[in-house]
Amino acid sequence: MPLVIVLIGVLLLFLLISGLKLNAFIAFILVSFFVGVAEGLPAIDAINAIQTGIGNTLSSLVMILAFGAMLGKLVATSGAAQKITQKMVAWFGETKIQWALVITGFIVGIPMFYTVGFVIMVPLVFTVAATTRLPLLYVGLPMLASLSATHAYLPPHPAPTAIALMYDADFGKTLWYGFILAIPGIGLIVPFFSKWTKRFNSKPLKQFVQEEPMDSSDLPGILKSISIALMPVFLIGISSLVKLGTDEGSDVFAAFQLLGDPVIAMLISVLIAIIFLGLQEGRSMKEIGDQLTNSLSGITIVLLVISGAGGLKQVLIESGVSAYIGSLMAGSSLSPLLLAWLIAAIIRVCVGSATVAGMTAAGIVLPLVSQGDASPELMVLSIGAGSIFFSHVNDGGFWLFKEYFNLSVKDTLLSWSLMESTLSIFGLIGVLILNLFIG
Repeated sequence: MPLVIVLIGVLLLFLLISGLKLNAFIAFILVSFFVGVAEGLPAIDAINAIQTGIGNTLSSLVMILAFGAMLGKLVATSGAAQKITQKMVAWFGETKIQWALVITGFIVGIPMFYTVGFVIMVPLVFTVAATTRLPLLYVGLPMLASLSATHAYLPPHPAPTAIALMYDADFGKTLWYGFILAIPGIGLIVPFFSKWTKRFNSKPLKQFVQEEPMDSSDLPGILKSISIALMPVFLIGISSLVKLGTDEGSDVFAAFQLLGDPVIAMLISVLIAIIFLGLQEGRSMKEIGDQLTNSLSGITIVLLVISGAGGLKQVLIESGVSAYIGSLMAGSSLSPLLLAWLIAAIIRVCVGSATVAGMTAAGIVLPLVSQGDASPELMVLSIGAGSIFFSHVNDGGFWLFKEYFNLSVKDTLLSWSLMESTLSIFGLIGVLILNLFIG
């Protein structure tokens, strides 16, 4: 019976978000309350569980996402993203233009939320396609695969960050494993889609053609642009490597543990960006402050959705559903990693939002991590892979791609949706292979 109530709750979540177009945060609160009461919690206890879940989720996440939004804004408005794109195209040349944009998308996508990276990168794709006279999707789709991979696998993006915190996963390991999954997956997608995308006659709508880019003389240097964009990855990654060869009781271990903490890493990165992408580029503190303030408006709904999912997770725990699901799965021969991917993929297809799918699935399969049945880092990545499976008409990203690239619904399904599904399946295969070595 508890499992049936959870399934009804997920179906209700789907109907509220996709059918009634209700705000996702409100939908999560309603579903969490329904599941709690249906599972036997007194109404007031269900409310308290939701509040506890929201509080616990936000307390560990809000600073990371806020600093991430600030860093992404500074990288964009300073022209660092534009500089990275220009240099990559110049270095790789027209014959390998796809790889130039793949690497650019990966670098730019790390500090930016997916939608922000999309809006910044797509006009540059239009410019490159017009200059090289190559088909638009041939140029653009591999770059978007990079953005999707960073969104699904790599902290400080919302879902992998929140799930890593929920599962007490090591951020450094999650980041390194995420790289190991993302890079081969994208590398396989580029040649696979190179010929396929030439069949689509995609032309950007006039209103989406890039406005005048910044003058090249006003852009920051390439070394500065890349190093600051990747600063959080460098700090977390190098900290993870140093800790592997250092005694846990030493001062060096403690120092790098602090440096690699995602909050500290993001804060240091933002402060460096303020100095070198702001003040050193001739911007005033007031202008920089306004940009930082504006950056936070874009993460409000993301924080609310994730916190709502945290409320549902807490209800599942306090009502005993998580323990019940854990006991059911304890004797299952199905791999926990495959199960996590499958649940996330089903929710993604039903609900649309990758963040909602990831967070909901994470709450459902939490017992598998608590029981030590799978690596928490690989569980984070398996759920991330499942959360991007088959984007279609109930996903905002689907329509963003369709409208910017001026495609029919059918062609969007045959290009965008197929790319997302391919990346998701490659991710699952990669997780299962990684598990053979580190599981």
